[in-house]
Amino acid sequence: MKIVLLIATALTCCNLAAQAAQDYPSKPIRLVVPYPPGGANDNLARPFVQKLAERLGTQVILDNRGGAGAMIGTELVARAQPDGYTILFCSTATHATSPQLFARVSYDPFRDFEPVTLLATTPVLAASNNVNGITSIKDLVNAAKASPGKLTYGSGGVGSVSHLAAEIFKSLANVDLLHVPYKGGGDFQGDMIAGRIDLQFNSAPTVSPHVKAGRMTALALARSARWPELPNVQTFAEAGWPRYQANGWYGLCAPAKTPTAVIDRLQREAVAVVASPEYRARLTALVADPAGSTPKEFAAHLRSEYDKYGKIIKATGARVE
Repeated sequence: MKIVLLIATALTCCNLAAQAAQDYPSKPIRLVVPYPPGGANDNLARPFVQKLAERLGTQVILDNRGGAGAMIGTELVARAQPDGYTILFCSTATHATSPQLFARVSYDPFRDFEPVTLLATTPVLAASNNVNGITSIKDLVNAAKASPGKLTYGSGGVGSVSHLAAEIFKSLANVDLLHVPYKGGGDFQGDMIAGRIDLQFNSAPTVSPHVKAGRMTALALARSARWPELPNVQTFAEAGWPRYQANGWYGLCAPAKTPTAVIDRLQREAVAVVASPEYRARLTALVADPAGSTPKEFAAHLRSEYDKYGKIIKATGARVE
């Protein structure tokens, strides 16, 4: 009798879960962006939220939760109910770098999440302020060698793409630059514009609006070809550094054990958003390449990025206690 009751209970739970997935979404969805406003994550997430809400027929609320190398917002989603109503705008930091940099990490990037889809990839764009006279990578290297440790570069925090991208270049060029970490990629743009920070090696969506507005000087783009929206900006290869490659990526992740039907619905609608002319135009303006993938493909990408950045972190000796 007990076995029959257990089976009946299990079947009831499965039916309820299936029904919940079928009715999804029936209330607003929260998309957690684990960075402050103004950075690449935020610039890509805001127009995505608008289009996703239209396709799902429900409100999608963008919730900025920055700090601790993107781990505060990421942990919040890892511990959320796995029902599809709290999802993560995941990135290189959340799943590839921070879990390997910090001594205490409260989530597992693979065990605690379900991959949904890869949304976009972004090349790193190196830029200088308009005060220090640096207008090319050659100028940067010459100035750094003339005054080791004097030039400063800002980043979105230890272990962020903007930190590791600069460290990769330092290693290749054998130069000494002073790291000034901030809480997020958008936080130090004011100091760059004011001339208090010399340089940044940052995701193009964060930097390109300031370059286009003339507030900063672009030095080089880590991409195989020039970007149509920035036709005068050299690639690193054209600037004499073909070995330099660095980029960021952005996607959707949900808490582990989120129903497959919910993951599939989110994936379908997210890929449709990425394929829409309006969002693709937004990505082009931000210097980002559209992606769109299956959950399985995104899972393989997450593992590949984790391994790639793990090697870089080990080589640079970066660590956050």
